[in-house]
Amino acid sequence: MRQPNADRISSSLALAALCSLVIACAGSVTQEKIPDPPDPSTRATLSGPLCGPERCQCRTTDVEPGLPDPEFKRYEIKLGPSTNELWARIDGMVLFKTRERATECFYVDLRPGEHNVSLRARGPNGFGARIAISEQGAAGPYWYNTFDFACGAPGLCDRDTIAQWKKDIQPLGDKHDPCGSTLIQNLTWITGRMPDNLHPADLLLEFKLKIYKFIPDYAPGAEECEEK
Repeated sequence: MRQPNADRISSSLALAALCSLVIACAGSVTQEKIPDPPDPSTRATLSGPLCGPERCQCRTTDVEPGLPDPEFKRYEIKLGPSTNELWARIDGMVLFKTRERATECFYVDLRPGEHNVSLRARGPNGFGARIAISEQGAAGPYWYNTFDFACGAPGLCDRDTIAQWKKDIQPLGDKHDPCGSTLIQNLTWITGRMPDNLHPADLLLEFKLKIYKFIPDYAPGAEECEEK
């Protein structure tokens, strides 16, 4: 017959294993080995009159980025402000922000469907990170706040800030801007080593853009969007 203590030990171990699984699924894993970032360069098809081969100027008006071909939708990906390097991936494309430039903007055209996106940040003693993605609505043209993540910038990112950010966006559900046509799905992150036990030196944030075919026509913030 098993001893009661043995039963308690077995139950405790099972509970600990379950808690570890829940923490991992919640996206707050620490001390994980994260793959090295891509080479420090932009390798992407950038779109519109504000763009050159490797970078774009940030828009100052809604009309400056131009319009995509009918089968595409245009997105703005803004990296920074930050004093460290940042990388964003969209499917096979790589968008890179240098240390020398606090903020970089990129405009890319995506087809309706699902697209894998990631943000990679790294610093020897920590980092600041921000990625903001906006969807263009051709009717205005309007720009919808599809996704916005910031940790540090200014200052250094810490795990508690990331966890609080995820709590803050939970009420938004999959659609962070109700007037747009893009969902945010499968959001996870991994933080790496923490030299000072507070600020991670590595971050990999991953999610999926699910883009619908319909063309959004309401202005951002319109009450009609909340009613849908």
